[in-house]
Amino acid sequence: MELYHVLNRGVDKRTIFLNERDYVRFVHDLYEFNDRRPANNVQHFFQHKDIASPYFGNGDYRQRQPRDRLVDLHGWCLMKNHYHLLLSERVSGGLTLFIRKLNIGFAKYFNEKYSRTGTLFQGRTKKILIERDAHFLHILHYIHLNPLDYLSGAKQWRTRDISNSKKALAHLEHYRWSSYADYCGRPNFPSILTTGLFGEIFDGYRKTLMDYLVDIELELLKPNLLE
Repeated sequence: MELYHVLNRGVDKRTIFLNERDYVRFVHDLYEFNDRRPANNVQHFFQHKDIASPYFGNGDYRQRQPRDRLVDLHGWCLMKNHYHLLLSERVSGGLTLFIRKLNIGFAKYFNEKYSRTGTLFQGRTKKILIERDAHFLHILHYIHLNPLDYLSGAKQWRTRDISNSKKALAHLEHYRWSSYADYCGRPNFPSILTTGLFGEIFDGYRKTLMDYLVDIELELLKPNLLE
């Protein structure tokens, strides 16, 4: 199995999720377009659903015709102007087909809703193959930590600069648009996610990520502790 970190952003770094409904629509598309068959009546389905869509959470989405999935989604996070997905193919060419359906489908929705035309996403979607063990063990944390970009005192997390690990973890737990909650055993959008690959490695994911954040905080404090 090959694992890919897939990401794209709005053209000119523009915001592509203007409100909660836009986020929900993209999550809906992650489910709906992950099927070898063409999506039918996507707009009809979405217009009659809200946050409590039967595709998500505890809804009985299983009553729908079984999908022939293109990919497995192992992790995800939506930010205001971009998205991160962690994907592996289930069928040959599935990754390319899924991303094309996802980008085109969401762009059509966005352009129609906001009365705009033209390209929504910035160029070709990046697909980064996860090859090294160190990259594999870090990538899920990296995707889930992205919302710290919106938290004062934690925006430098990429350079391992977090001043308050408890505050950082609380922020992540209140950020709904990622797979973090599902990995912590709190169903959020379980119907789109495959947790088996990382679930076996990170036993007790909340504690695993908390320990990771504490280690970063201690690295920052260590010079002062040694004085």
